Amino acid sequence: MNNWSDYPIFYAVAETGSLTAAGKRLGLSQPTVGRRLRALEDYFGTPLVKKHGASLSVTEFGQKLLENIRRMSDEADAINRSRASLDSSPSGQVRLSATEGTGTVWLPAVLQKFRETHPDVFIELGIGFRDFNLAQREADIALRWQGPGHQNSLFGRKVARFSFGLFASEAYIQARGEPQSIAELQDHDVAVVMIKDDYPLWMNQGKGDTPLPKRVTFRTDNVWAFSNALRMGYGIGILPICSQIAMSPNELRRVLPDISQQEDLWLVAHEDLRKSRRIRTVFDYLVEAFKKDAEFFLHGEPSAFCEQWLNTTPSFNKPHEPSV
Repeated sequence: MNNWSDYPIFYAVAETGSLTAAGKRLGLSQPTVGRRLRALEDYFGTPLVKKHGASLSVTEFGQKLLENIRRMSDEADAINRSRASLDSSPSGQVRLSATEGTGTVWLPAVLQKFRETHPDVFIELGIGFRDFNLAQREADIALRWQGPGHQNSLFGRKVARFSFGLFASEAYIQARGEPQSIAELQDHDVAVVMIKDDYPLWMNQGKGDTPLPKRVTFRTDNVWAFSNALRMGYGIGILPICSQIAMSPNELRRVLPDISQQEDLWLVAHEDLRKSRRIRTVFDYLVEAFKKDAEFFLHGEPSAFCEQWLNTTPSFNKPHEPSV
């Protein structure tokens, strides 16, 4: 019995703790994952996973098998990266990953400029808060917040510093008033977007500086749903001051403008792909593009790329002036 094709299924189940989640990762149905996992267990004559609360955990024998599968996977990934590193062609596909916001508004505008001089490079853009696996070439280049990550053999550049502030709709402020201090903020409604590892995006969340208020009226894992919820008056939420929604002064107002935080964005790729001509071309282009828009991300100044999509005239560091 040849079980090679079943090993990645067990690997995915072990990493996700769920047949359904493993199926989503691999593009298989949950029954198919379960059937092929059972076939692998029948082959070895022992369970590989066991039920642990609401998830699946790996048995002692499964852990031993998993160590071998990981080594097999790492070697297979290295073979794929070696092939890519030898590709000196200036044309072809480059996989790029980013989170919502930067990936859905800024990058399409930037990459359209890139296409003018590199029409034969096709960019495939993956959007999500999870870290795309660069070793397995889920992406060739990734944009990651706060750092390049802990995976070995990555090279990266810190390309931007973003400023975040608190915003609320005019309707909400008229109904509930505007907080004048962090203490008053605790009595207000808030909307939050859940990012990596179900982490609520909030001002210095986890550092104790600005605790998340107890009255959360809206929670989502989608940035656009979150932004629309703020516009509709669900409460106060955090946004980059350069974001498209925050640039709508008649819909959202920055509250507590003295409170802000900065987060760094990194551009990351696998070391093995440094020699790939087209991947390096895209990487270097993005580094320069971020340099051009440094003030856009940090202070909300006009963007060199997005002027036709974003209204960049308001200054959010100034007191709000009602429209006439």
